[in-house]
Amino acid sequence: MKTVLAFGDSLTWGYDPELLGRHAYEDRWTSVLQEALGHGVRVIAEGLNGRTTAYDDHLADCERNGVKLLPSVLETHKPLDLVIIMLGTNDMKRGVAGTAIAATKGMDRLIKLIRHHDWGFGFETPEILVVSPPAISETANAHFAAMFRGALDESAMLASFYGDLADEAGCGFFDAGSVAETSPLDGIHLDAESTRAIGRGLEPIVRMMLGI
Repeated sequence: MKTVLAFGDSLTWGYDPELLGRHAYEDRWTSVLQEALGHGVRVIAEGLNGRTTAYDDHLADCERNGVKLLPSVLETHKPLDLVIIMLGTNDMKRGVAGTAIAATKGMDRLIKLIRHHDWGFGFETPEILVVSPPAISETANAHFAAMFRGALDESAMLASFYGDLADEAGCGFFDAGSVAETSPLDGIHLDAESTRAIGRGLEPIVRMMLGI
């Protein structure tokens, strides 16, 4: 049995911008990936609304800094064969970090945490797959437009920055924006078809990285 950890934010949790709730279990990209990979692989969905790569959100109602949370998550679910990280959108908030380069530095920190984690018990360090989230889009939603003001151009650079980082760090890379786009309802989240598309798009590279 291979084990995959999907460490992400609301795009992994499955936030539905139309119903303002959560997508049905079968529509979340982690569930689509699980179904595609079959019973020989277990996909653990670790999505948290508002999670950042490495930055504090002082208005949050819980801890959302990925660097602070990841070590405990790794320890909880080890051993792992692959860790998929899809984060960075929330870093684009003006009061959090606000730039693509800051998100890239946060992603680099997460990669290093995985590589240097004390796995114990003779467990091997898992492979890492960096996923850039779909770029933020324009929206008439005043709340989200204000929260992410100035973020459209920054988020559009994430795929390029993350791809370069993945090459340098020896990680896998997938651009989720190549198969999905954010909803104009809020400019951030995904409709059911887009989140399902990410699950389908990830299957080939996950199979390759797991050797199955």
